[in-house]
Amino acid sequence: ILKKSAAKVFEEFSLQENVQIDKKEIELIRKQYEAGVPALENVFRANEIRPIILDPNPDLPGEDSLLNEADSSNPKPGRTPLAPRAPFDVQGILELEKRPGNRGSALTLLGLEPEFIRPAPPLMKTGANDVVWLNPSDAPGLMWDVTMCEDSSRGAEVRELMTKAFKGPLVAVQQKHVLQELEADPKLVYHCGLTPQRLPDLVENNPVIAIECLLKLMYSSQITEYLSALVNMDMSLHSMEVVNRLTTAVNLPTEFIHLYISNCISSCENIKDKYMQNRLVRLVCVFLQSLIRNNIIDVKDLFIEVQAFCIEFSRIREAAGLFRLLKTLE
Repeated sequence: ILKKSAAKVFEEFSLQENVQIDKKEIELIRKQYEAGVPALENVFRANEIRPIILDPNPDLPGEDSLLNEADSSNPKPGRTPLAPRAPFDVQGILELEKRPGNRGSALTLLGLEPEFIRPAPPLMKTGANDVVWLNPSDAPGLMWDVTMCEDSSRGAEVRELMTKAFKGPLVAVQQKHVLQELEADPKLVYHCGLTPQRLPDLVENNPVIAIECLLKLMYSSQITEYLSALVNMDMSLHSMEVVNRLTTAVNLPTEFIHLYISNCISSCENIKDKYMQNRLVRLVCVFLQSLIRNNIIDVKDLFIEVQAFCIEFSRIREAAGLFRLLKTLE
């Protein structure tokens, strides 16, 4: 059967009703087919057209090696076995098919691979609203934290002094040391132990340090909490000193200043001790005169409230002076 063409085999099978095929010949055909079909290299080889039976072609290298093997294993009487030849050479078939003018002339087990030709996709037109693809040429640099592995003994010393400052006044040397450390490292204020809850104690015991800390915290996200703690604390000389220094150094929110003035006036009206009341009224009047002369507040916003305060405590000289100042500004 291996000496017949595919058309001849098909013609004999169609004429005969009962065809008996030797199992050895079927196994030989299967081996020949497996040896001639290489592994698929891409997805397109799955669509190749392969013949079932290989037609004899003397031009193909080593194609009848399996025929020689069959003759030597099962020789027939009166037939001379063929000389052994090289095994089935798949690479030789590939090279033979690549020769010019030989495409499709030999029907091999490699199959006929269809050529998939696809036109190049058209380019889309760009518009004014299209996102521009950026190819950055400069690689981003590393951002190093220069504060890593620094000596933290200085911060520990400042925290220890701040703990004492919350409880009582510091001596001049200690207070100067804290101010120098805060000036050298402004970020130290975030690690010295100061919180909005501890601010009133620091203002009462060490107002100079409190002023410096608030100036360092002025542009932080927690400044509103610190100013709220300053407004809600009991009015005193030190608190007014801190607020007065802050108003001359930075631009405080107008709402904060108005709320603080209202709390000061309310504290003066509610105190029972006449001596302490007269003392606080003098302090408030001097504080308000300073704010008005430095154009930190607009008198028109608090004119009625301040005027009523001056009339209520007109017996005090500073209140009478503040009232005259208001009249000159009308």
